[in-house]
Amino acid sequence: MRFAIVLTMKREVIGCLCAVALVATACADGTGVPTSPSASRVADVAPIAPANVGADRGLTASLAARSGDLQVTKNCSESTGQPGSFCTITTSNVMAIEAGTRVIYLQAAGATALDSDVVLDLPGPGNNTAFGHCRLDFVTRVGLCTFSGGTGKFTHFQARAAVSDLGAHNWAWDGTYSFSPKH
Repeated sequence: MRFAIVLTMKREVIGCLCAVALVATACADGTGVPTSPSASRVADVAPIAPANVGADRGLTASLAARSGDLQVTKNCSESTGQPGSFCTITTSNVMAIEAGTRVIYLQAAGATALDSDVVLDLPGPGNNTAFGHCRLDFVTRVGLCTFSGGTGKFTHFQARAAVSDLGAHNWAWDGTYSFSPKH
């Protein structure tokens, strides 16, 4: 009986140590996001701990969603065309880009075109921003936005999206994204 209790305690301790190693390694890149690219280094550790068997499926699903098609709509009814003006994301198929995120334009729009650095600024507290550049031709009503890096959730973020006019101050971004680290 005593042997069975000791064996059970050892399994629990090993399971806890594996869970701690998983969390510590996943957060090792400083972002504090367990689905960051560093989490892939510990994916093989998770199944060792019996308590993590169900959690492994969630980790795998999160890692699988680290790249793909990007589909965003935004409303620019509050944009003035001046530096610091913004549009607001209304829908997004990427979990990191929440509805309510502001697309802040750092340069003024010209008479026929916009050519500006941009910042995606998520609602709420935290340091979660993405950095990019957008060009838009006001005559053809099409453009291109590219993103490269950021802070918090947007560390290693890359995206490229065609911009199109949906009417009534609404615009679409259609392209691709990834959260892969640069090598």
